[in-house]
Amino acid sequence: MNPQAKLIFALSLTLGTTLTISSNHWIMAWTGLEINTLAILPLISKSHHPRAIEAATKYFLVQAAASALVLFSSMTNAWHTGQWDITQLSHPTSCLILTVALAMKLGLVPFHFWFPEVLQGSSLIVGLLLSTLMKFPPITLLYLTSPSLKPSILTTMAILSAALGGWMGLNQTQTRKILAFSSISHLGWMAIIIAYSPKLALLNFYLYTLMTAAVFLSLNSIKALKLSTLMTTWTKTPSLNAILLLTLLSLAGLPPLTGFLPKWLIIQELTKQEVALAATIIALLSLLGLFFYLRLAYCATITLPPHTTNHMKQWYNTKPTNTMVAVLTTMSLMLLPISPIILAVV
Repeated sequence: MNPQAKLIFALSLTLGTTLTISSNHWIMAWTGLEINTLAILPLISKSHHPRAIEAATKYFLVQAAASALVLFSSMTNAWHTGQWDITQLSHPTSCLILTVALAMKLGLVPFHFWFPEVLQGSSLIVGLLLSTLMKFPPITLLYLTSPSLKPSILTTMAILSAALGGWMGLNQTQTRKILAFSSISHLGWMAIIIAYSPKLALLNFYLYTLMTAAVFLSLNSIKALKLSTLMTTWTKTPSLNAILLLTLLSLAGLPPLTGFLPKWLIIQELTKQEVALAATIIALLSLLGLFFYLRLAYCATITLPPHTTNHMKQWYNTKPTNTMVAVLTTMSLMLLPISPIILAVV
């Protein structure tokens, strides 16, 4: 793709995200979401492969429907209350429609079907954008409207997302689909806490973005799109594979790594809010996710493929790892000890 075109799309994504997260008016927020959608579509379909075109089409249809629902929800609220302010969402029908719209935007169950397919049709870098940057505006809208939304609906969606994200990820062999179901599972953790402690949901999103970026960039460095490719990459970058193992365990939420921090705080907050049953269920469902993270980690570092002759051997590569990967992986592993400082800042 032309560098000038890439620059225009990157600037459009920045503009759309900034517009949505900084606006008070529903029309401005909706405009930002539309700019984002239109800017990411050429990046998804740039390879001109039928699967990429299909992914772009699916993404466009789902996001257009969700944006229409956001607009419909805000107009219904304005019709009944005369308010266009995002934080003044008070009409019950508007709140319900907005919950559905943002669930579609984010890929929460039961509106998750598009996300794994779109991620599978995209490159790893575009997949990283879809899993992190593109989810920031809807999460911000969810944060701003969280006092008006029904905790029961969000909790139900969250538990279903954690269950389905874990369950569907067990059977996958494509790394992008595994990371898509991982994203759905993590969104469940954000959705369950946003009604009780919106700041905690944002902290979870920031740390999830950090760890997911580290995993995507590591996989992009070793060009691993399938588990079978991941099995042979130890000869190419052994040190990066070892770090990838720890980053995946952090994403699974194992102590003493960074990923344990949001899960620990969310379970603590849910217990304080007297929804210990939901906390127990979602904690148990995270074990499903742990299984496929361990599977990825096992493939990356511990095992060899059963038929090594079928795979092209890759020469040991002494090229230095990208600095961004090094910084992100370090942060993905070592932020738990400074959690008091993080909590003081948030």
